[in-house]
Amino acid sequence: MEVQQEIETVETSFNQEITQDKAEFEETEAHIIDAGVYFEADDAKFKEELEQLEREVLQSRKKPYFAARFFKEPKKFIWFLASLASIGGFLFGVDQSLISGASLYIPSDLHIDSSRMSMIVGFTPLGAIFGALIIMPANDLFGRKYAIVIASILFTVGAILEADAHSFGVLLAGRMILGSALGLLSGTVPAYIAENCAVRWRGGLVSLYQCMVAFGVMCGYIIAAIFDGVSGNWRWMLGSSLLFSTILFFGMFTLPESTRWLMRKGRKLDSFLVWKYARGFDTYEERKEFFVMERVVLYELEQARDRLILLDFLRRPRCLRALIVAVIYQLGGQQMSGVNSIEYYQASLMEEAGLTAQKAVYSSLIGGGVMFFSTVPAIYFMDRLGRRQLTLTLIPGVCIGLFITGFSFQAKVLGVRLGIYLWGMITYTIFWSSGLGPGPWVFASEVYPTYLRSYGVSIAALCDWTGTFITTYPFKQMSDAMTSTGVFAGFYCGIVILVGILLLLFMPETKNLTLEEINEVFERPAIETMKINWRNTKETWHQLLHFRLDQVWKLS
Repeated sequence: MEVQQEIETVETSFNQEITQDKAEFEETEAHIIDAGVYFEADDAKFKEELEQLEREVLQSRKKPYFAARFFKEPKKFIWFLASLASIGGFLFGVDQSLISGASLYIPSDLHIDSSRMSMIVGFTPLGAIFGALIIMPANDLFGRKYAIVIASILFTVGAILEADAHSFGVLLAGRMILGSALGLLSGTVPAYIAENCAVRWRGGLVSLYQCMVAFGVMCGYIIAAIFDGVSGNWRWMLGSSLLFSTILFFGMFTLPESTRWLMRKGRKLDSFLVWKYARGFDTYEERKEFFVMERVVLYELEQARDRLILLDFLRRPRCLRALIVAVIYQLGGQQMSGVNSIEYYQASLMEEAGLTAQKAVYSSLIGGGVMFFSTVPAIYFMDRLGRRQLTLTLIPGVCIGLFITGFSFQAKVLGVRLGIYLWGMITYTIFWSSGLGPGPWVFASEVYPTYLRSYGVSIAALCDWTGTFITTYPFKQMSDAMTSTGVFAGFYCGIVILVGILLLLFMPETKNLTLEEINEVFERPAIETMKINWRNTKETWHQLLHFRLDQVWKLS
């Protein structure tokens, strides 16, 4: 009887929570409707307002942005904007592979031990944690565009210091300053792209950031190989990144600010002008979304007035749900899957597998090339298959790659060990690069309300770099304690499996939704999302067992 009473008490409490969640959802939805956020209006009204804005632009004599003079079609303009801003991702990738190659020569040149070398590699993510913490104030005060400009300056300063370092202290300072730039870029670039591009391109264009990270990794290994035989090789390797940070610095002055940031600052005319070049007003959907965006931003600002909005992550169930799923996806799925252990220490792992230092640098090109070419398809599939479906499909391949990589170190014969390691590393990279690599950045850039997006991407970047620090700085100690097999096949593989289960149950699909429509998705109670996901999962397995593969991809 007591057990039965306890069960009934738990059920009653559970039902009350569901009822409360539904009540909050209905109340929020009512507030939104009352505020005039989502509305249907005659298209003539939209056109009339847009014509008025066009007249105001002519009266103000505002000139087109420099890039708009060369890319007059919105599709070409937004691709240029995303490609140029994504150089921030390229800087992240190129640094990963350059330090991987340089770490083979720095210890002997500066006379430092393995412990200090671990600090040089691992403290860059520590600097990036600081960069992630300043994303919110930098974005809110200066805007997405100028936050990227500031980050490019920091990166340049850090790269000069590390390339000219003649002591451990100077090199470490340069690495940490450079890291702060990477942290600031990692949360700002995806948000900048997401807020400027159309719904149908958002997943692919935000994925371009991760694609450029992978391209940077590949180019970094090429640069490391080029300078490998040059006197002072590691200085040339690390100093070469100055070229790319300079391109980013000057390139950003040709681009506009984010449409939603401008609207938040009350600069509707500037927001209209950016939207015109980046998206256009040719369709009813684009015209309507512009005015919906305006009202959503104004409504959110009104709601956030005179209170500490950061607490909305805990106060508003909608924000808390988005935060929990995004953190699991970013920290657990992307970073704790072992990618940084492989990338930062790839040359060292190759050397451990049996190659000389020089051959290890050259062989690392394999991993860099595979990562880049495996990330490219994500640009296409992210918007067609969806974030959730693409990620869950590829997670088993990530686990298989980790398992093979881990057990490669058990082989006694040098050639066999190296062959199995490459097999595992390539398998892992192919599946990780198309799903867990770009997916979390796309998700984090779109699931938060506009007034919280700077905070949200800051938390995403903080998770990203905290995970990077955890998996790079103590990696040598982890390998000694658990063995390389235990780290890859046990620790990382186990985390990926756990994350896969959590995403399967609680991650909603966000493809083909505007940033404002995604608000409604997360207003839904978590139990409702879980029911929908479980129903879709059962249907997916039903289709798979009957070999109806064309039907599987239609489910979301």
